[in-house]
Amino acid sequence: MTSPWETLRCDVLILGSGGAGLMAALHAYDAEPRLRIVVASKGLIGKSGCTRLMQGGFNAALDPGDSPERHFRDTILGGQFLNDQELAWALVSGAPEVIRRLETRIGVFFDRRPDGRIHQKAFAGQSFDRTVHRGDLTGIEIMSRLHDQLFARDIRRLDETRAVALLHDRPGGRVAGALLLRQATGEFILAQARAVVLATGGGPRMYTFSAPSLEKTGDGYAMAYRAGCDLMDMEMMQFHPTGLLAGASRLSGMVLEEGLRGAGAHLLNAQGERFMARYDPERMERATRDVVARASYLEIMAGRGTAAGGVLLDASHLGAGFVLDNFPGMARRCAEVGYDLARAPVPVTPTAHFHMGGVRIDPDCRTAMPGLLVAGEDAGGVHGANRLGGNGVAESCVFGMRAGLTAAELCASAGEAAPDTAEAEAAYRAATAPLGRPVVSRESGDNPFAIRDALQRTMWERVGLVRDDPGLRRALDTIGALEERISRAGAPADPRANLTWQQVLDVQNLLVAARLTATAARYRTETRGSHARRDYPARDDARWLVNIHQAAGREPWPEPVRLSRLAPGDAERVAPA
Repeated sequence: MTSPWETLRCDVLILGSGGAGLMAALHAYDAEPRLRIVVASKGLIGKSGCTRLMQGGFNAALDPGDSPERHFRDTILGGQFLNDQELAWALVSGAPEVIRRLETRIGVFFDRRPDGRIHQKAFAGQSFDRTVHRGDLTGIEIMSRLHDQLFARDIRRLDETRAVALLHDRPGGRVAGALLLRQATGEFILAQARAVVLATGGGPRMYTFSAPSLEKTGDGYAMAYRAGCDLMDMEMMQFHPTGLLAGASRLSGMVLEEGLRGAGAHLLNAQGERFMARYDPERMERATRDVVARASYLEIMAGRGTAAGGVLLDASHLGAGFVLDNFPGMARRCAEVGYDLARAPVPVTPTAHFHMGGVRIDPDCRTAMPGLLVAGEDAGGVHGANRLGGNGVAESCVFGMRAGLTAAELCASAGEAAPDTAEAEAAYRAATAPLGRPVVSRESGDNPFAIRDALQRTMWERVGLVRDDPGLRRALDTIGALEERISRAGAPADPRANLTWQQVLDVQNLLVAARLTATAARYRTETRGSHARRDYPARDDARWLVNIHQAAGREPWPEPVRLSRLAPGDAERVAPA
């Protein structure tokens, strides 16, 4: 019998090609150039993913008046003490060195001050202006240079090749590879690897308004969950306060970055009020993202929103020249849908932006599953209950580098192990099951696009910025019904460039991420950071200074946060006890 897949053997298999994936690839290669390294990306390598969309910048303590300790304190306070503090310390202590590597070894150009030092701008929730940037197109600059560096190294690239499943060498054993799918041809690849780095990015596409690139559909969370990993803090979905509101355009939900508010832009309701005075009169628009996004939502729900269901972001008082000089990317994005950012208020809405939850890792990106490393948004613990703007791309780069170095170390000691054939065959059968089933109309039945739309509405209305138990129970009931519908969904029989089939696979993964998010949100009966409960409006450190963990076949369970460097009420201690 002919095998349903081609086989590929490598040392390091990297799933995802955003900042974390490419940093892992380059650093694994530089640590040991003889390694066979493969990068597989659902989109085009260097042209897809969320890092490229990042406008704002990269937080690092570079100024003599700043310090990693100060950056750490801001990160823990922003995360409301839910962070894994050793991961947070790895982030802030490693960020300055990564900035130097990006400039001197990767070729990234950051904006400079007149005296030649790197320019750093203000972002919300920070006690010091530490956000390194390249105008408001920082992500494009970083990703373009990382992509360039791939061509100087012997690293194999698989564009538009999605990961379908992580594979073990035996039931309950180590991760030994993955089943991949070339989307253009419909052909499968059985990839064997001594180390697998999971860096596929997050999955907020399960919400009506969301900011990530279109291919980010929770694939990493779903694959890790099915493979037996422990995921933590999945209730902590961050909503960015200022997603562009542009009707049916795909630009709706795309972020207008925090640097605008850091530079002095105002948020206004439909009555022209700077409404943040009601919610955080000291920090106003420079409050943390959870506070500003929830304030915008409450204004809209109170009937003080615009006719389109949003609020207004006004930078016009800063001067058209200043806005165009400092935020040209955002000005062009607004102009594409008919708005003039430099001269008039722009309608915005809170938008699902970043999952603070994810797979549990240690500071070197190891998981409890041998052979599997996780970096970037697929990992949990770094940001706690709320991520500071500028800490996301820093996390991707810092932990991507760490994952690459750890992968090289693993390959020095790990022998080769083949993926379990039975597990691979089961994954192949599950992935191809929709092919040839009847395809129903979008308006009725088990059409994957209709199921996706229903999921997005449910998550936005029931598991969004403010939650309660009745809504969460209804959301979980709806998710269960949608899971049943997607199990029957069909796609044309020809697997080549089959967008309906790809949508079925996407929605299957989105539903896993949605169930994990809603389940953890119902479990946590308090309000903390990005997780707000209408029926439990107060933060409760006595009961809920815990991380909520979930794994396949188990009920959710809490584990106390390890306050290894800083505790609530302890403003000074940072070194480990």
